[in-house]
Amino acid sequence: MKILLVDNSNTRTKFTLADDDQALCDTFWIPTNEITRGTLTERLAGIGFEAALICSVVPEKRAILEEYLGSLVPIHRLTHESPLGLEIDYPNPASIGADRLANAVGVVARHGSPAVVIDFGTAVTFDVVSAAPAYCGGVIAPGLGAMTEYLGRRTALLPTFEMAEPPAAIGKSTAGAMQSGAVIGYRGLVKEILAEIRRELNQKIHAVATGGDAALISRGVPEIETVDPDLTLHGLRIVAERVFL
Repeated sequence: MKILLVDNSNTRTKFTLADDDQALCDTFWIPTNEITRGTLTERLAGIGFEAALICSVVPEKRAILEEYLGSLVPIHRLTHESPLGLEIDYPNPASIGADRLANAVGVVARHGSPAVVIDFGTAVTFDVVSAAPAYCGGVIAPGLGAMTEYLGRRTALLPTFEMAEPPAAIGKSTAGAMQSGAVIGYRGLVKEILAEIRRELNQKIHAVATGGDAALISRGVPEIETVDPDLTLHGLRIVAERVFL
């Protein structure tokens, strides 16, 4: 059975097919602000699937996705009431982002628990799963791209720059100094938050990174043991299998 997985985030909406062999294939994405019935018709033409699972943090676009895909196949929207395979230890489960729940499902299945998932997206989120396993909360901070874009918009003389490993902490140009501040500074943010999470839990907890900037930032953060680029999609796949298979 082919299931279409949709990860509708603030910046990009990813689409991928999951099959009975637990594989992900034919992944592509559309800028979230371009999600319309017309765009979906064009991009999904010729792609065969028998069901769809939608993970969304953008209500306006979620409505379009649900209406369009629901006219074609059975659909399921991931929420705290979905078959997650873990408990929710959180005062208001309905307020947890669907992508964060998908990450929790994925990390338990692929890496075990207790664990913390650091998802580097528009925001960087830290989601903690206890040994139970249970989703028990986390941290939300500005994403690396959001921070640097804001700096560019609010300062007249600072240029745009490539997000890459800086050659040194002391920049020899304005762009180099910004690159150093972004990458090295962001690693400091991640390290400090991880240290506080581990201090509060007072136990060893496996740290797994995912998302667009995961590989770059993790290279300088030995506290992150694993980078799993497709963790969110695998979490969606696991829930979809429980719903549809």
